[in-house]
Amino acid sequence: MRDVGPIVDARGIHAHYGLSHVLHGVDLIVHPGEAIGLMGRNGMGKTTLLRSVLGLLPPRRGSVHVRGVDMTRAAPHRIARAGIAYVPEGRGIFPNLTVRENLIMAARPGVGGRNEWTYDRVLATFPRLMERLGHGGQQLSGGEQQMLTIGRALMTNPDLLILDEATEGLAPLIAQEIWRIIGQICATGVAAILVDKNLAAVTRVTDRNIILVKGRVVFEGTSAELRANPAIGLQHLGV
Repeated sequence: MRDVGPIVDARGIHAHYGLSHVLHGVDLIVHPGEAIGLMGRNGMGKTTLLRSVLGLLPPRRGSVHVRGVDMTRAAPHRIARAGIAYVPEGRGIFPNLTVRENLIMAARPGVGGRNEWTYDRVLATFPRLMERLGHGGQQLSGGEQQMLTIGRALMTNPDLLILDEATEGLAPLIAQEIWRIIGQICATGVAAILVDKNLAAVTRVTDRNIILVKGRVVFEGTSAELRANPAIGLQHLGV
């Protein structure tokens, strides 16, 4: 039987860059199968919070538990192996590898040996990649690169998929296609944290949402609550 507790349970996170105190006691709890929107204007601490959870920027204070295990200062690869996949802003694909090689190099079973996201399933989810298997990463369009980096993350069979600005810089039609695919992925039961400025698109996919302002949580609630109170988005997101 799979764990019924949170995948991630981060409490009271304080994070710094040098003398700059960026996060001020932020909590982030993600349950299996839950999709969470993490929103805020630029520079409000969203990526810093993700980096703290992923072990890339260990918090100065607070704790991070993954599947009940204290991972507050664990190496990033240990956290990844615990079932968390990260799609960073800027994509981070390997430009000198082909599409096929980018996917195959990431393939591994998930926690407990699960292997639901196979190479064939990823290609079925992203049929455009099927047409580009022999192309190098640098030969892909921006939208295709984003599909590749999401597909590569799925090849690790994660329980939690973190997407940081997945549609940043993409043409509207391509961004719409990415959101459609993200919705499909979330519907399979993979938990997700989605960082994006598009409130309407985020809340169509997410169950719950968090808004950060200057490293503090100013709103946490359901997507229905956020849609029903447009003043919240206007005040904190400018939308």
